[in-house]
Amino acid sequence: MSKDDYDDDLLLDLTDEEEESTEWLTTFADLSMLLLVFFVLLYSMSTLDNEKFSETFSSVTKALQGKMEKIATSRISQEEAGVLIDQAMMRRQIIESQRKVFAEVKTLQTKKGVEGLVSANFEDGVITLRVPGDVMFASGQVDLSPKGVEVVNALKDFFIQHKDQNIKIIGYTDNVRPSSGSRFRDNWEISAMRAVNVLRELLNMGLESTRLTATGLAYLNPLYPNTSEEYRAKNRRVEFVLEKRVSGK
Repeated sequence: MSKDDYDDDLLLDLTDEEEESTEWLTTFADLSMLLLVFFVLLYSMSTLDNEKFSETFSSVTKALQGKMEKIATSRISQEEAGVLIDQAMMRRQIIESQRKVFAEVKTLQTKKGVEGLVSANFEDGVITLRVPGDVMFASGQVDLSPKGVEVVNALKDFFIQHKDQNIKIIGYTDNVRPSSGSRFRDNWEISAMRAVNVLRELLNMGLESTRLTATGLAYLNPLYPNTSEEYRAKNRRVEFVLEKRVSGK
């Protein structure tokens, strides 16, 4: 073997070793970006001190300096990670905004007409107001009772005050089928008609149709097992599910 051939082989071996020695950077880049995105997602679902978060986020960014070129060529690009981070931050902002709205529900619950009748739940940025079906409707009926109209009227003021909320109206029944003499085929029809009639009442009171939807879910999603009359009464209900309207939607 000539000296030139030996030098060429040596150069190839060194090149192969260099390529092998840098393969770990791709995995490291993916891992670094995943950790960064995971960190921001955790932040979006928690309550943290903004100043502490800024300091920690800056530390992570500094730690990744010098490696961003490798990260940009990895399977998760900077642009894709940026979109995920923006979505996580927007989600957090929505949840915080909804938390403030939910704080006002306590005032609503003391309002004349709904005191002791409206229960509320807050989960993942969604506010759910519940009203017993027996308060809203007479037994086996789908037209709002006088008390039901009173409750809807009280809720209407709260809905108008918070124009950034879409409102899903959901009707629920228990698992007892309508009697053979009923004009309704089943609980699906009853729950749907009740939700629609609540929606119509809100429309008549001035709420925008673009904010409202109505759905009947019959005996699905019971709050309690349908094993007693007390539990069945609690499962008969109307829910108002409030979700923040996002610009452009």
